[in-house]
Amino acid sequence: MPATREVPRFDPVRVRGGRCRSGRLGRQRRRILAAGLVLTATVFAMTGAPDADGARGHPRARPPAHTASLSGGHAAPARPSAARVTAPVRIADAATVRLLRPGDRVDVIAAEETAGGGEARVVARGVRVTEVPEPLEDSPDAGALVVLSVPRDTAARLAGASAAGRLAVTLW
Repeated sequence: MPATREVPRFDPVRVRGGRCRSGRLGRQRRRILAAGLVLTATVFAMTGAPDADGARGHPRARPPAHTASLSGGHAAPARPSAARVTAPVRIADAATVRLLRPGDRVDVIAAEETAGGGEARVVARGVRVTEVPEPLEDSPDAGALVVLSVPRDTAARLAGASAAGRLAVTLW
């Protein structure tokens, strides 16, 4: 029987293509999935899924915060007071109104002057512009008229806010 000897130290043997293949295949699958998602998103963005009111390319109006919180984050069913009406609103800055087109979505902001300074609050969020009539007078202080499609209770708030102060819009 030969004498026992110590086994010499050597570097581990690495086999090419063994474990790396599954990693490469996983990366390829992820890349293909990502490319498919990008393609799908591009198609949806190009075609523009139509909204219920027919305005393409504009986001839908968000429900009021109290309605969404009462129904667990979902929009509450339409109430008779939520029926949409057209509300003519005089915006203080006529130049801003010239930027608007029918179908645009806007936020209406009321600016009221108080003894301690000015205060601004959002009166209507994401309401749709239905018409932008041509101005009848050329006075810059008179502002300009815009017709909005709003829920009935929002129309009442808009009327009250326009009587108490000046109104402005921000375009979505």
